[in-house]
Amino acid sequence: MLPTAHYTAFIKRRAAELGFMYCGISEAGFLEEEAPRLENWLNQNMHGQMAYMANHFDKRLDPRLLVEGAKSVISLLLNYYPPEETQQPDDTLKISKYAYGRDYHFVIKDKLKELLHDMQQEIGEVGGRCFVDSAPVMDKVWAKKSGLGWVGKNSNLITPGVGSFYFIAELIVDVKLDYDGPIKDYCGTCTKCVDACPTQAITEPYVVDGSKCISYFTIELKDQIPREVEGKFGNWVFGCDICQDVCPWNRFAKPHHEPQFNPHPALKDLTRGDWQEITHELFSELFRQSAVKRTGYAGLQRNIRFVTDDVPGATDAAAD
Repeated sequence: MLPTAHYTAFIKRRAAELGFMYCGISEAGFLEEEAPRLENWLNQNMHGQMAYMANHFDKRLDPRLLVEGAKSVISLLLNYYPPEETQQPDDTLKISKYAYGRDYHFVIKDKLKELLHDMQQEIGEVGGRCFVDSAPVMDKVWAKKSGLGWVGKNSNLITPGVGSFYFIAELIVDVKLDYDGPIKDYCGTCTKCVDACPTQAITEPYVVDGSKCISYFTIELKDQIPREVEGKFGNWVFGCDICQDVCPWNRFAKPHHEPQFNPHPALKDLTRGDWQEITHELFSELFRQSAVKRTGYAGLQRNIRFVTDDVPGATDAAAD
């Protein structure tokens, strides 16, 4: 077996042992097709207050500017779809499924570091960096290039027979490997995600205006939530899964096997009234290591008031 084939097989086998659903590899290089798309998206201010999306434009398009001598982008998927018994009932306030358990940044970064260490043990000197949604890396694009799925009309990566309820992470390394190729788009004529979005954030198939997304309003936006979207959030107070929940491909989603993604036992039992009366102490207990901490206690309170609309000042700023 050629060294590249041996190394590639080792990486994919070890990734599976660490719990990743899939591993795909593509050659590091400039994302020529994405450059004009990203520029146009930014020029239309579809990133809203997410100023970081406009930073490091060149690095976002070329991983060789992030890792010296980069030759390969290893893309990995980690399932977070919760078992049915841990999901929140529809009649209570809801947070996105990805935030049920321990913050994925910590969970995945640990796994990536272990994979990189194992590569160095098996291959020898390997230079590289781990990325988990924390640097200018276009993770969905790289996952698509490496054959892990296609980018759907809701802008999420979708994998045949799996759906889209997973995290995407990367290892960018200076080792040449065997590369995978992309698969075709299987969205077909379906527009369920486009039709279901209550804020019309999917402005056209494959184009999402991030500044109109419920996830943006409830997580990224630190100012007032605009009154024009009042009544459109349903029960969502942190993130939103609507465009994934309606996607036909997610009927194939299977429960994850990562204990760290299990929610606090009390989370699924919170009633609407419990959410409205949540204290800082309970917030800290429920979401001690959760991604929900990103919005802060004051931010979550703002979101709850906006959705329940029973307390004056529902659009107060979310600053802690």
